[in-house]
Amino acid sequence: MAPKSSLWPALGLLAMTTVFGLLALYGAPEGGDAIGIWPAALASATLLVSRRPPTAVVLALVFVIAFGTIWSARPADVSVGLALGLSAETWVVWWILTGGVRERPLLYSNLDLARYIGSATIGAFVVAAAAIITSFATGWGDPWLLGLAVGTSSLASQLSVTPFFCRMRPHRGLAPTIERVAQWALILTVTPVVFLLDDFPAMVFMIMPVLAWGALRSGAYESIAQLFVTLGFAIGLTTRGQGPFAHVGERYGLPVDMQGILLAVFIIGCALVVVPFVLSVGEQIENARQVAAERDRVQSIVNGSMGVAIIGTDELGRITLFNPGAERLLGYAAAEVQGQQTRMFLHSAKGVAEKAAELGVANDFTTVAAALIGRGPSDMKFLRKDGQERSHSMSLNRIVDDRGEVIGYVSTSEDITERVEAEGRLVEALETERQAVERLREVDRVKDAFVSSVSHELRTPITSILGYTEMLEDGAYGQLGEEQLDAVRRVGTNSSRLLSLIDDLLTLSRIQDGGLGMVARVVDLRKVIAAACAVVAPSLERRDLELDIQVPDEPTPFLGDRDMLERVVINLVGNAVKFTPEGGHVSVRLVVGPEHVVIEVADTGIGIPRQEQEQLFTRFFRSSLAQEHAIPGSGLGLSIAHAIVEQHGGSMAVESEPGAGTTFRVLLPVLAPAV
Repeated sequence: MAPKSSLWPALGLLAMTTVFGLLALYGAPEGGDAIGIWPAALASATLLVSRRPPTAVVLALVFVIAFGTIWSARPADVSVGLALGLSAETWVVWWILTGGVRERPLLYSNLDLARYIGSATIGAFVVAAAAIITSFATGWGDPWLLGLAVGTSSLASQLSVTPFFCRMRPHRGLAPTIERVAQWALILTVTPVVFLLDDFPAMVFMIMPVLAWGALRSGAYESIAQLFVTLGFAIGLTTRGQGPFAHVGERYGLPVDMQGILLAVFIIGCALVVVPFVLSVGEQIENARQVAAERDRVQSIVNGSMGVAIIGTDELGRITLFNPGAERLLGYAAAEVQGQQTRMFLHSAKGVAEKAAELGVANDFTTVAAALIGRGPSDMKFLRKDGQERSHSMSLNRIVDDRGEVIGYVSTSEDITERVEAEGRLVEALETERQAVERLREVDRVKDAFVSSVSHELRTPITSILGYTEMLEDGAYGQLGEEQLDAVRRVGTNSSRLLSLIDDLLTLSRIQDGGLGMVARVVDLRKVIAAACAVVAPSLERRDLELDIQVPDEPTPFLGDRDMLERVVINLVGNAVKFTPEGGHVSVRLVVGPEHVVIEVADTGIGIPRQEQEQLFTRFFRSSLAQEHAIPGSGLGLSIAHAIVEQHGGSMAVESEPGAGTTFRVLLPVLAPAV
């Protein structure tokens, strides 16, 4: 909660209003109808400097004081009308200056100055209107002359006194002590002199240059004090009948109230000279302080950027700024390069030529520099003092003034020589690696060609060996003993395994050479699964395994190569049987979904470690559990099955846990909905 302000400032100002209000009435010229320069500004200041008492109470007290002071020299009905006008003026000036807040307003900027002049002017119109209405209503004096006299006196009071109660920039001023003494000496001598010379009214304007001098060179409140002293002399001497504004009726044949009007106009003129000058000087000093602070901040940043070379030039390219970072990176002292052209020593002809070729411009420093302006970071060669040429990442930009004219250029750069060299080495390493990879690919192609060639060459003799072993086993060349038959059977079994391996190698070779040469026909996947399971069935006769097959009752059409699809199922079911221990279970399911047909082969076998599942479809890969259990195999079946499925537009997925079995799913696109 904000602390309550004291009543004493408000009471003091109201007391001063009473005193100066009485002096204004008694100082008014004899025979006039106006009320002199009544202290309207002190009444308004009461609302500016204190939050107590409430606004309504302050305005009521102002009305009472105004009525009392005016009634001492004017009729009661006139006093009531003018007191109402002064009370209204007090509220209007305060409300416009502060927006209805009980606090001292700012008087810093041109906007504040306009609000200050506007509030005083509107307040003067309000009290002038009240005076005119009062004159018409009471018959007191000439309405227009009374309104002009009261309005100008209130305007003079507000313009000259109100700034003292505003918050102004508390600048100390620019004048040394001796200059300030001279200002005060002139104020204290010139002002009385010009008001004592009754025969030279134009001399009164000599005061304004002195006030302007003080406003431009002295502090804010000292300048206001000089204005107060000047106005004190002017009002006091005029009241005593001295100066160009006294006895205007006798001298110039003007109405008596013109004395107050002329004096008020003089005060208004002095106030409108001093206050705007004080604001302007304060704003300029504050701007200069901010500019100096910003300059110091920028200078600190520039000087602290030891890893960045910052070089500034004028519009002709002569160096005006060479920061410590530039000294460190380029080897020159700032004093050595000040005023020199950068083209003369910071860039070699070779470096400029390389950059010109890169940018596609003429081999000329000026042209290259023009092409780099505003381009952003760009590599550029810089020549150090020791003759070493270094690569910098540089940005070059124009410096323009507030009119958009170029007044210089600034470049910022950092040494990237080591980075460029490292990138060069990296490029060389990558090229070497690329060549090595290409050689490995060539070796791989040669290996694959060799494997394919050897497989083709081996298939025929192995087939022949199988034929002869079958003939021997059948007794075509005579009956064999048990030991001989057992040996022949072993030769046949191993030959069959070798022939199966050769077939797998040939299939892989066909895949790498551009495809399997599949013949696509509409097949019923139920029959594919049945045929594949029939091939694997003989291996179940000697095993304690259960095979469960689940297929839809209706045909499941699919466009593909029947033999290849059977090979996929044979491979998956055969693996399930091979890797499932005795007493296990193997299931084959065919499920038709809205977008895919799923062939699922699940077993309760030894499973596959999770970290090895991503390699399942890699050639010659065999899981660690398969090797641990010494289960024979080539590691080619799943890679062939995966290739066949992909060429049919499908995909394969696997789920497995060691010891918990494995589930393979083949997803094939639906050809047509099941009917």
